[in-house]
Amino acid sequence: MKIIAWILLGFVVLIILALAYYLVVGAILFRFAFSRRSVTAKALKKNFDQKLKDNKIDLCWWNAQKFEKVRTTSHDGLKLIGHLKEANSNKTVIVVHGFGGNYQEMQQYCKFFVQKNFNVLTIDNRTHGESEGKCIGFGWLDSKDILQWIKFVNDKTPDNQILLFGLSMGGAAVCMTAGETELKNVAAIVSDCAYANADRQIEHVMRKHKFFFKLVKKHLYSYAKRIHNFDVYAADAAKQVKNTKVPILYIHGQEDEFVPLENLKVLYEATPAEMREKYVVEGASHAMAYPVAGVLYEKKVCDFLRKRTLIG
Repeated sequence: MKIIAWILLGFVVLIILALAYYLVVGAILFRFAFSRRSVTAKALKKNFDQKLKDNKIDLCWWNAQKFEKVRTTSHDGLKLIGHLKEANSNKTVIVVHGFGGNYQEMQQYCKFFVQKNFNVLTIDNRTHGESEGKCIGFGWLDSKDILQWIKFVNDKTPDNQILLFGLSMGGAAVCMTAGETELKNVAAIVSDCAYANADRQIEHVMRKHKFFFKLVKKHLYSYAKRIHNFDVYAADAAKQVKNTKVPILYIHGQEDEFVPLENLKVLYEATPAEMREKYVVEGASHAMAYPVAGVLYEKKVCDFLRKRTLIG
């Protein structure tokens, strides 16, 4: 009996150790990649801020604007924060930032849409800025949150036409939103430098550490799903846009190494022919299409929106 008891005790100890390993290692990996304090997110944000300085993007415009802080609640109970500037217009743009950023990095796009007489709602994605959350949504969870912001706009101004605009992960998010069946009053979508699939994008970022990533990927994804109810494999923008009933303009920098141009091709080819347009900016790296192309970028966006009667 003592031997059996010791064997059973050994099994219990092994199970406890295995569970502890799973939780501790999973938490470390999760914090590194998927949390608000993600090392990758911080590095990307620092790189993006430097690019803005290099391209002489003036961020002082925000200081002269009056945006109202607004709130909604996600489907899973998180407080989500947005900033709204009304123009007494019948058209509203929902502006969605990228991985590791916040609403303020979208200043140049907000300024453009204000000049085009849009009501501008620029949001903090979950686990970014002032919005709540412990797990970065990689576009998929964010697409569900965008549905709540669409409802917010429709409740506030029921006769509005809505434009969705997203940059990088935000671009992927608006593409994933495009696949939803009910998008009341959403007239068009502009997606700038989006990735087609979150899993493949994460692998691309980790390409220099491929062996290491293969060892930890299964553990990280399992932890995210079990502990935070987030399935990375569900974040598939290319799959979602196949079902879009809303026209999409895809924009991408030809020199984008972070989210390679191949992503635009995948998204474009997955979208129904009558619902797609594309614009590739030569010499532009990741998220730099607007700073590089300037008025040509604005013209392309305006031409696209004019076809959808969103501007005159």
